[in-house]
Amino acid sequence: MAEMRLLKKGAEAELYLTEWMGLEAILKRRVKKGYRNPDLDLHIRGTRTSNEAKLLSEARRLGVPTPIVYSVDKRDCEILMSYIDAPPLKMLVGGMGSADLARTFLRVGEMVGRLHKGGIVHGDLTTSNIIPYSGLLYLIDFGLGEHTSDVESRGVDIHLMRRALESSHHEVSSAAYLSFIEGYQYIMGSLSELVLRRVDAIRRRGRYVDVSQRKEG
Repeated sequence: MAEMRLLKKGAEAELYLTEWMGLEAILKRRVKKGYRNPDLDLHIRGTRTSNEAKLLSEARRLGVPTPIVYSVDKRDCEILMSYIDAPPLKMLVGGMGSADLARTFLRVGEMVGRLHKGGIVHGDLTTSNIIPYSGLLYLIDFGLGEHTSDVESRGVDIHLMRRALESSHHEVSSAAYLSFIEGYQYIMGSLSELVLRRVDAIRRRGRYVDVSQRKEG
């Protein structure tokens, strides 16, 4: 096993920087939950590990850049994937001009449209989970993702992005969101109408979905 360096320790998973075939790689390891029956805990973590790896690969086939999955270990609840050595979009928005901001979030909207049209929701859409690198925008962390064409789930995806923009990038949130929606509608076409109406309904009823409570990663 190559040397590993802990990059991030979260409630649901740990991320390590390691190496695979001479390349830098990320190892994502889902942590044990002591309050669960051990057999049930292993089943849940293994299933979610396998599901996340599948979503990453399927998203790439839909035209959404994601880390490349090198291997999956359901027993140890680990995914080994390519390392994208760049800061997240969250760190870059503040330095963007209006034209760059519009182009970027138009592309983000197109990415999400491709996911939704392909029957996938991300589950944690924020600018922290998008990494600009080498001319592409990579979408990472599908730990809360799922296969669904449910309008509510799609609406929650977009609502989370809107809330992320408002909380982290307030000064440009309106412009960024409008570009995001333009890109989303371009890909989804008439399918976007029902989803965007649901986004408005979610916002009106003040429903902020805390993803950490909806699912355990």
